Amino acid sequence: MTTTGIATPSIDARLVNRLGLRRDVRRTPLFGLGCAGGAAGISRAFDLLAASPDKIAVLLSVELCSLTLQLDDLSIPNILASGLFGDGAAAVVLTGGDLDQRGSEVGPEVVATASAFYPDTERVMGWDVVESGFKVVLSARVPEVVRQNVRADVDHFLAKSGLDRSDIRHWIAHTGGPKVLQAFESALELPEGALSRSWRSLKETGNLSSASVLFVLGELLASGEPVKGDRGLLMAMGPGFCSELVLLKW
Repeated sequence: MTTTGIATPSIDARLVNRLGLRRDVRRTPLFGLGCAGGAAGISRAFDLLAASPDKIAVLLSVELCSLTLQLDDLSIPNILASGLFGDGAAAVVLTGGDLDQRGSEVGPEVVATASAFYPDTERVMGWDVVESGFKVVLSARVPEVVRQNVRADVDHFLAKSGLDRSDIRHWIAHTGGPKVLQAFESALELPEGALSRSWRSLKETGNLSSASVLFVLGELLASGEPVKGDRGLLMAMGPGFCSELVLLKW
């Protein structure tokens, strides 16, 4: 999973060699999902494991946003992107429901996932591939699109599982930027501090594109705060423009 570079063979092939993975490993390189990629990757892994519950899936997200810097581009979007986006990598291991997990540290269960695509929003966020590399497309409309859509999407998604926002204890939001996080908070009427880990991750590491929401999830897991029965909602938005939602249960 990446959005900031292209390699053939893809980076996962190089890791298969370094890690000595089995020859029958199934690789699925994903490109271009941007900030939604971490959540989308978990969703796609969940789909694969639903079909093969005796398997293990590994999601790897690698983003080198600094490689996309356009030194001759003094436009506001390029300057903002250069200050907002950072480099980072994260990985998630998911196991199928048929595997015996006794004796291992078991994380939350993925209960349900959802995707929402917003028509005619291609120029809200993305890249133009030019002679000098990747030129950022970053519209000021991003927080507006979040405010217009996220509440209805989240409420509809949770209702399908017989839940509402009050049932969610842990909110795991992609660190899209200050205005994006504010849009999440206001549109969803979140309690104070609900996105504190996202705000801290944004301050300390910046927006790591697809890896960001995985960093926030990792901090939550490391905190030991979740207890059995807790529910969490992992959410991210990215180029398309689109949103990805993942319902978790401990």
